[in-house]
Amino acid sequence: MLTLAQRKTYEFIRHFIGENGYSPTLAEIAKARGISSRGVVHRDVQGVVAEGLIRLVPNRKRSIELCESANERRYLPLLGRIAAGQPIEAIPDQRTVDIANIFLRENHYALQVKGDSMIEEGIFDGDVVVCKHSEVADDGQIVVALVDDREATLKRLRRNRDRSVTLIPANPHLKPMTYQADRVKVQGIYVGLLRFLSR
Repeated sequence: MLTLAQRKTYEFIRHFIGENGYSPTLAEIAKARGISSRGVVHRDVQGVVAEGLIRLVPNRKRSIELCESANERRYLPLLGRIAAGQPIEAIPDQRTVDIANIFLRENHYALQVKGDSMIEEGIFDGDVVVCKHSEVADDGQIVVALVDDREATLKRLRRNRDRSVTLIPANPHLKPMTYQADRVKVQGIYVGLLRFLSR
């Protein structure tokens, strides 16, 4: 089992590779972690190696690789960009997208959407939304809200000066709903969605 320091090191390595397509050096890990001793970082990296999550390739400055089992579970190749408006030049890319860092965190969960109240946010009936467990949210965030302890809904949150709460749909045919604050409990914050072509 990873220590907290080892887990922070591992998460930084995964995120760095996902963003850049190559691994960080020990110096970069140390700087990101706020650690002055590369020896401490080296020990943490060795602990992650021992857990089978990464391996070190000899004679390379950027010697860290994610193990295939972890890599296959957590990453998708980012092959370039595609236009949804005017066509753009296709540019091959060698980076990856860190799926785990986006969706597969311990405090995340999924819900299937029923209804069309959030269509102008690109959230459609049948989509699976990924949310982060939270009992608090900032004004303006899209949240999972439990109303009167029985009805859960996905809406944008607005706190009003009179201390009431308004849940705002993203559909021009639906009206915002305003409640006394004690009637609404935040149960999660919207992170992203998954859409399947056949459902």
